Amino acid sequence: MNLEKIILELKERYMEIFEELKDLNSYLFENPELGLKEFKARDRHCEILSKYGFFIEKGYCGIETAFLANYVGEKPGPRIAYLAEYDALPEIGHGCGHNILGVTSSAAGILLREFVNIYGGEVLVIGTPAEETDGAKVAMVKSGAFNNIDVAMIVHPTSGNLHLRSSSSQAMEALQFTFKGKTSHAAGSPHLGINALDGVINLFNTINALRQQILPTDRVHGIITKGGEAANIIPDLAVANFYVRSRNKNELDTLLEKVLNCAKGAAISSGTKLEIENYETSFLDLITNKTLMNLYEESLKDIGITEMKDSEDSGSTDAGDVSHVCATIHPYLPLYKDVISHSRELAQCTIEDGAYKGMEEAVLALTLTGIKILKSEKILDEIKLEFDNRK
Repeated sequence: MNLEKIILELKERYMEIFEELKDLNSYLFENPELGLKEFKARDRHCEILSKYGFFIEKGYCGIETAFLANYVGEKPGPRIAYLAEYDALPEIGHGCGHNILGVTSSAAGILLREFVNIYGGEVLVIGTPAEETDGAKVAMVKSGAFNNIDVAMIVHPTSGNLHLRSSSSQAMEALQFTFKGKTSHAAGSPHLGINALDGVINLFNTINALRQQILPTDRVHGIITKGGEAANIIPDLAVANFYVRSRNKNELDTLLEKVLNCAKGAAISSGTKLEIENYETSFLDLITNKTLMNLYEESLKDIGITEMKDSEDSGSTDAGDVSHVCATIHPYLPLYKDVISHSRELAQCTIEDGAYKGMEEAVLALTLTGIKILKSEKILDEIKLEFDNRK
C-alpha cells in the first residue's frame, strides 16, 4: 500500500470514528477530574478502546486511575505506545487541554491497530494520570511499564495556529520547607518566642539573592502555605513550597545544593528548626528523540501541514522520565486560537472547531508515524541508535 492510499484510508477511518471521539472529548470536558481521581475518564477511554479490540487493564502499575490498552498483531514487531493524559485543574476544569490530549492518543491507537494487523507489532495506549500533580508516569517508569516499549508519543494542545516540535522540558524538584519555632505574645514577650515565619522570609530573601549566581535557564519559585494564625502571636510553624527547575538532572543537582544551603542558612539565622521534604513527585528532563521527531514532522508534511516551529517550553512534565527509558516525543497540536494556558478560555477551546482540526491533524500524523515504524526496521534502528547514544 503506497503512502497516498494509506493517508486516504486513515482519513476515511478517522471520519468514521470522529463522532465517538467528539463525544468522548465533550464528556471529559463536562466531567473534569483532578489527578488520581479520574475514574470517569479512565472508564470512558477504556470503553471505547475495548470496543475496538484492545485488551484492557485498569489500575495499571497499581495506580487506580491508570490503564493499559494494548492490541497485539499476529506477527512480532515494534511496540508503539501513545500516552494519554486526562486530569483536569482545580476550579477551571480542562484548562490544560488534557481532555483532547487523551482523545488524540486513543484515536491514534485505534487507527494504528488496523495496520498492526497488516505489518505485525503491537500498539498500546497507556493511560497516565495526574500529570499536573503527582506525575503518575514517574511511578509507572519505576514499575517498568516502559522498559520494553520501542517508542512513546504524546501530543499536547497549545495556543496558536501552528504545530510545535518536541524540544525539552526542565528537570524539577518539588520541595517543602517547614520551619519550627516557639510561640509567644508578639507585643508582651516577643523575646521569648522564636519566629518560624522569619525562617521562611529569610529563605525567600536568600533565594532572591542567589538568583545572581544561577543559570539563566534555572527557575526557583515558591509560595508561603502557612505563616501564622494571628498578628499578635509569634508563629511557631511556617511552611513554604518551592519548585526548583533546571535543564537537566546534573544542573538541577547543582542548583538544589545552593537552594538547600539557603534554607539551612535561613534556619540558622532565625534560630528555627528546619525540615525538608518532597511534597510532589520530582520530574526528570525531557530528552526528545530527534529521529522520531523528524519522522513525526515528515508525517505532518505528508498530510499537508508544511509549517511547524520549535516549542519554547520551560515547564516540567513527567513524560521526561519516560524519555530516559525509551525513545519519546512530546510535540504540540494547535487549538487554532490564541489563549492562555491553564485558563477557562483554553478549556472552552478544547470543544471548539479549531481544537478538532488540530486533533485530526495530530491523530493522522501520530498514526502515520507509527505505520512507518511498523513497516521499516531501518527507521526503528535509527530511532534506537539515537536513544542508545542520548546525552
